[in-house]
Amino acid sequence: MSAWARGRGLLGPLKPLLGQWETVRAEGSTGAAAMRCTRTFRPFGKDWIELDARWETGPDRSYREIALFGRGEDGQLAVFSFTSDGKRSRGRLAEATDVHSEAVAFEAEMPAGLARFVYWPAEGGFDFAVESRTRKGWNRFLEQRFQRLAA
Repeated sequence: MSAWARGRGLLGPLKPLLGQWETVRAEGSTGAAAMRCTRTFRPFGKDWIELDARWETGPDRSYREIALFGRGEDGQLAVFSFTSDGKRSRGRLAEATDVHSEAVAFEAEMPAGLARFVYWPAEGGFDFAVESRTRKGWNRFLEQRFQRLAA
């Protein structure tokens, strides 16, 4: 069985992401690309999955995102995100087969326009990208590779 095997049910697409992860490679045009990042996906009750993402911004300083994945008002898988700088967003499951056939993606309307957050399997873990929608397609401005955090 593949380590990227999706589960059943509404939260099934997120099953491969459960656990604690850390960046091992990052590329991009944002300052976040140069920062160490950890992502922890864990059940939050039986109907939600919580993401706690932390970027180390300096000694004893971090930028955080808490996101909850679960059923949206339309019955589809949705994400509700809150960041330590006071921003928040709401998105829904989206297609990203242009990135990888097994990608799990969410699209969210942000102040600057439509954004897509994509997770897909990679050697020893997963890759993650943030992209913005342009007239010509998706513009990737952050890509990170994550491996499971040693216990």
